[in-house]
Amino acid sequence: MEKLALPDTSVARILVVGDVMLDRYWFGEVSRISPEAPVPVVKVERSEERPGGAANVARNCAALGAKVSLLSVVGADEAGRSLARLMDGEGIETSLHEDANLSTTIKLRVVGRQQQLLRIDFENAPAHEVLRAKLADFERQLPRCDLVILSDYGKGGLAHIGEMIRLARVAGKPVLVDPKGEDYARYAGATLLTPNRAELRQVIGGWTTEAVLEEKVTRLRNELGLEALLVTRSEEGMTLFRDGEALHEPAQALEVYDVSGAGDTVIASMAVMLASGADMQVAMRIANRTAGIVVGKLGTAVVQLNELRAAL
Repeated sequence: MEKLALPDTSVARILVVGDVMLDRYWFGEVSRISPEAPVPVVKVERSEERPGGAANVARNCAALGAKVSLLSVVGADEAGRSLARLMDGEGIETSLHEDANLSTTIKLRVVGRQQQLLRIDFENAPAHEVLRAKLADFERQLPRCDLVILSDYGKGGLAHIGEMIRLARVAGKPVLVDPKGEDYARYAGATLLTPNRAELRQVIGGWTTEAVLEEKVTRLRNELGLEALLVTRSEEGMTLFRDGEALHEPAQALEVYDVSGAGDTVIASMAVMLASGADMQVAMRIANRTAGIVVGKLGTAVVQLNELRAAL
């Protein structure tokens, strides 16, 4: 395995904006089936809370040594306060705008015998006024960062994403977007999009060969004015498409345990490496290594700088 040089990540300053959520885990023992319905009975023995969505992206950036600011919207509720406390514990500067009519998004996962048995989601969309205030905050924070990550989970927190991309590009800041849904027109002008294989297929349709894939991605990049597009392809690794080339990296995972949150780790790694002065190809190769590490962990997790050093 070729050795990659890691840049000095302590110089990177990253602004993460997007939909945050609280990931709750209930761990327990399963020893019987319910007499009421054919479902397992889980005797919950412990619970855990972790930041999810854009908050997990911010955690991943911080774990790799960058200085990170997180901008988002939460409800005026216990889950929102939990998120603020968790982010504070990670040393991340956090600006969470409260919306009294919003319930902070919670994803509750019930885990038995090291397997996820059930996920329950609590969510609704934020109010327009809160999002306008967040946009003004975004503009204020731009000069203090080297690079912007927009983490779209489709929860309504990035209603002004087009304006955010425009403001960032005018300020000369690269913009990395983790996209959601079928309307990629809203990401026009971004530096880099990082869809997974299934998300990309939703937008450009299927492909039978690598040549067809490259042709379709080139057309999309030209339409949206993107500098590059990085598609993560599970067991096939990842491919970076930019002017006139498609650079491929085979998958690095030694053991796949849980893929939830792997996309967060990939975009965070790309951002930290680019903001530290690495070129896009080196950033992709390092992101591929971090993805290989994080899928070996349970739930939304991060890769620490020392783990990455050991892997490189």
